[in-house]
Amino acid sequence: MELVASVLGSVVAEAGKHLCNCICSKAGNYSPRYQASFNDLEEKMKLLIDLRREVENESALTRQVVEWLKEVEELECGVNSMLEGIAVASNSRRSGRGFSSNCSFQFHSKELLRRLKKAQRLQKLGTSISMVAAHRQARRVEHIPGPSIECQATGAQNLAKIMSLLSDDGVGRIGVWGMGGVGKTTLVKNLNNKLIRNASSSTQSLGIVIWITVSKDMDLKRIQVQIAQRLNMAVDMDETPERMAVKLFRRLEKESKFLLIFDDVWKGLCLDSLGVPLPENHVGCKIILTTRSLDVCRVMRTNVDVRVDVLDDIEAWSLFCQNVGEVASLQHIKPLAEAVSKECGGLPLAIKVMGTSMRGKTMVELWEDALNELQQSLPCNILGIEDEVYKPLRWSYDSLQGKNIKSCFLYCSLFPEDFSIEISELVQCWLAEGLLDSQQNYRDAQNRALALIENLKNCCLLEPGDSTGTVKMHDVVRDVAIWISSSLGDRCKFLVRSGIGLTEIPMVDLSKSLKRVSFMNNVITELPGGGIECLEASTLFLQGNQTLVMIPEGFLVGFQQLRVLNLCGTQIKSLPSSLLHLRQLRALLLKNCTCLEKLPSLGGLSQLQLLDCDSTAIKELPLGMGQLSNLRELNLSRTDRLETFRAGVVSGLTALEVLNMTDSKYKWGVMENVEEGEASLDELGCLRRLAYLHINLESITPPSFEYDSWISRLKSFKILVGSTTHFLFQEREFKKTHVIICDVDLSGECIGWLLTNSSSLLLGFCCRQKQMLENLALKNVSFACLTKLTITNSDCCLRPENGCGAQRDLLPSLEELYLRHLAHLENVSDLVSYLGLRLSKLRVMEVLSCPRLKYLLSFDGVVDITLENLEDIRLSDCADLGDLFVYNSGQLNSVQEPIVVPNVQRIYLRELPALKALSKEDEPWPKIEQLTVNDCDNLRRLPLNRQSVNCIKAIRGKLEWWRQLEWGDEEMRSNLQPFFLNCTFRKQTPI
Repeated sequence: MELVASVLGSVVAEAGKHLCNCICSKAGNYSPRYQASFNDLEEKMKLLIDLRREVENESALTRQVVEWLKEVEELECGVNSMLEGIAVASNSRRSGRGFSSNCSFQFHSKELLRRLKKAQRLQKLGTSISMVAAHRQARRVEHIPGPSIECQATGAQNLAKIMSLLSDDGVGRIGVWGMGGVGKTTLVKNLNNKLIRNASSSTQSLGIVIWITVSKDMDLKRIQVQIAQRLNMAVDMDETPERMAVKLFRRLEKESKFLLIFDDVWKGLCLDSLGVPLPENHVGCKIILTTRSLDVCRVMRTNVDVRVDVLDDIEAWSLFCQNVGEVASLQHIKPLAEAVSKECGGLPLAIKVMGTSMRGKTMVELWEDALNELQQSLPCNILGIEDEVYKPLRWSYDSLQGKNIKSCFLYCSLFPEDFSIEISELVQCWLAEGLLDSQQNYRDAQNRALALIENLKNCCLLEPGDSTGTVKMHDVVRDVAIWISSSLGDRCKFLVRSGIGLTEIPMVDLSKSLKRVSFMNNVITELPGGGIECLEASTLFLQGNQTLVMIPEGFLVGFQQLRVLNLCGTQIKSLPSSLLHLRQLRALLLKNCTCLEKLPSLGGLSQLQLLDCDSTAIKELPLGMGQLSNLRELNLSRTDRLETFRAGVVSGLTALEVLNMTDSKYKWGVMENVEEGEASLDELGCLRRLAYLHINLESITPPSFEYDSWISRLKSFKILVGSTTHFLFQEREFKKTHVIICDVDLSGECIGWLLTNSSSLLLGFCCRQKQMLENLALKNVSFACLTKLTITNSDCCLRPENGCGAQRDLLPSLEELYLRHLAHLENVSDLVSYLGLRLSKLRVMEVLSCPRLKYLLSFDGVVDITLENLEDIRLSDCADLGDLFVYNSGQLNSVQEPIVVPNVQRIYLRELPALKALSKEDEPWPKIEQLTVNDCDNLRRLPLNRQSVNCIKAIRGKLEWWRQLEWGDEEMRSNLQPFFLNCTFRKQTPI
């Protein structure tokens, strides 16, 4: 805006300055009549110059306009010439010579009157021209040819959404984004044309609609010309963009309302440089842009972004049939046509090109060939695919900016079609391939990978996978990636044959120039024993070949530059000794090789950074492990046969950052308790780079080294003590620092050293927990990191005796409390007293299957409990529970006492036959949103009032229970009736 304002100001300041100043200064001291004529000419010339600017800006250059401008220019030159003559005469007069004759004065007087008349005539004519230009305004909306989307439910929904946004005064900028060929331009064309049909209402509210095609090679001047031409403004191609921005700004400011549609935007546009008023400053300005990148929407500061997704199967088939014609309905062709349509992945551009290329073809062989080409991801023989689909989609790849992001994108094409790729696996492979900075620690590398993935998702080159922590490629995008990688020549050539049912490796495809090779998820039973020379290949994927039982000795000799070798999910029993020749190997992935019992010596693999033996059958670590000084991640989780971990191995793994031994048979212990020759917990203290640790402990006995300082360096840990049981895996979320103690006698144990840096503690099937609580209370040490506590399956009584309770809140950060299957628990206040809990940060409280529970908490004034942050209460299968809270007599009778749970939002109650009420009489809980009640037949009163309708979203229960509820008045019942949902509950309990 500052640029526009400064240019505009300079234009106004300079306009007419020379001419008008000259008229004023050179009139001299002539007669009043002569002076009046000068003043009149001055005024007329000012108006004429302003009028000329308007005509130049807003009128088409017709013959009449050109002639008028020429006359104005001639008049300006004539006036200047006349002024020069007057100046000469004026100088002569001052020098005493006077006029040379009377005729000279008369000549100048006549000339002045003649110029004045001509100025008046030109002003009148110019005003007429300007009025004609004003009346000859551009059409409000111009039809743009394009296919209709009215029959596509998805497209029609998006169209309706954008139409609604256009009528929202709070939305000035709308982004429409999606992958190339998905139909963004088609959508906004339909929007434009719909505005024509709705001219009586919509266009009146939007004003003129201006369509601008931006394209990949953005040209500021070309965009300005499109806007100017749409406004019927005169265009001077020699004019600078800055000057044109001033004209456009002045012209658009005169429009009370207008809509600009910028189609195919690849990078941010500066509206000031274009000369477009900002929507924030011009209330009538609306902007829509289409782009492949969500980042462009962010740069353009869009208020709302509408993503255009691919078509569903029904819509895709309908569009395919429109383009392929009647041949798709032929009985012998239809199954193949449906398969071809499905291969297009719902992408309209691909569907149209494939449909038209197969139009009229009735030979089954031609359809089978086309389908095979698509499945092989190299359909170059299909007319139009490369030029009309692949090349336009490649523009998104070419536009990627940032180190190695293009290589990271292409790497994803190694995985099968429609395959959800684990992000953690991508991090491992990208690190091994050098696509992430190897100098970064594991967490920073992981963050960098996530940033790259988000960038690719924002560009529609990746999309979310089917489960959390995964991504996948659209089928056509994957095909384009494979096409790109196959055209890179010797630089980075890929061979991708994943998920296509191969039973053997096609030797003819294994060339020397290959960089990355994928045969994953096939049914390969046997590998060639030699004759392979893929000496440049850095990645080899063989995972998912569940029929593969052996790696021949000579097979790996042909892949001597491998950095990534993935054999996960195969049935191999051993690895060949030729593995040791892979001196560049960084990642060896053997997860789910359930038959693999032994590994060869790995000492020679000095560059190895990742060894994944998750769910293998190994009984001991391979020889040479202690020499892997570059190993950063060791995964031994679910190695249920691993019985030994040799002492001294850990000390050699100086670069280790991740050690995962979750559910491994090997249990770590302190030095004095382990067998001779076995690794101890104390050895882990020497790993200075260790950041992620998941291990099983033999006991709670603390190690001899300075544990606190060591474990505080860990970013995440999960420590399991005792035996692991199946119920532990039902935990929906493990905190970053989680301790699980299961089936342990806690009478003589102090668990404080485990809790110092833990955020979550689970105690399951443990006995003598009461003694452990007394021990914690006596030590009176606070555990500020712990936010989640779960106690389950215990027969212990938690009632403190002899005043044995902590003098301070031992868990001041507690947010979640879960008490499950506690046979002798009578109230939660007992636990509160033991640990001195104030519960000031508690958000979730769940009590499940506690048959002797009488109430939750007692407000007796002894312990200062506050539940102001409690949002979630879940109670189930507690037969004796009569009240949630009990109060002393003073509190019970006081109406001034604050509400106990002022912010509770969700309540789940199940199988509580003795429960009669939730709160004190007439005490409402004002923030309740969800209330679920099942088999609580004596609960007759709810903590609701008339104001509850402002927050309540649903009350679920059985109809009989609802009808028996007692209300303060009938109006309250009728107000809440719309929120009641009659439910039939299954026989289960929440976890």
